[in-house]
Amino acid sequence: MLNFEKPPQDKTLLDESRSFTPRFDENGLVTAVVTDSRDNQVLMLAHMNAEALALTLETGFAHYYSRSRKALWKKGETSGNLQKVDAILTDCDQDAVLLKVTMSGHDAACHTGRRSCFYRQAKIADGKAVLSVIDDQRAFDPAKVYADK
Repeated sequence: MLNFEKPPQDKTLLDESRSFTPRFDENGLVTAVVTDSRDNQVLMLAHMNAEALALTLETGFAHYYSRSRKALWKKGETSGNLQKVDAILTDCDQDAVLLKVTMSGHDAACHTGRRSCFYRQAKIADGKAVLSVIDDQRAFDPAKVYADK
């Protein structure tokens, strides 16, 4: 499996480096923003540990680390909504990555059956923070797809 080198301590070297040396946080994770390669819609936000990032680079399919389950997972392994990675970009200080992906299956990234995990908008109503659904279109029924899983 791919091993990542330690990032340089010098910020200028890090900003201009040609070496991919991700800066994992104190929990060993980097943030991963995922967009659709076709239209750049933000599909989801996840986290990757070194193993997930290495597997993603090596296989060309997105792998993530679930903080709640404390486990590695290949996106779409259960639902069929695999993410083929077209590009991996990193930010200037290499503590976040942007995955540009092509979805398979239902073309839905969210476990709720929606294309994007960002289907609600936050606003203030009657002095309270509330959410309103801006995309209630579902590509699949989660109860059927995840039954017995």
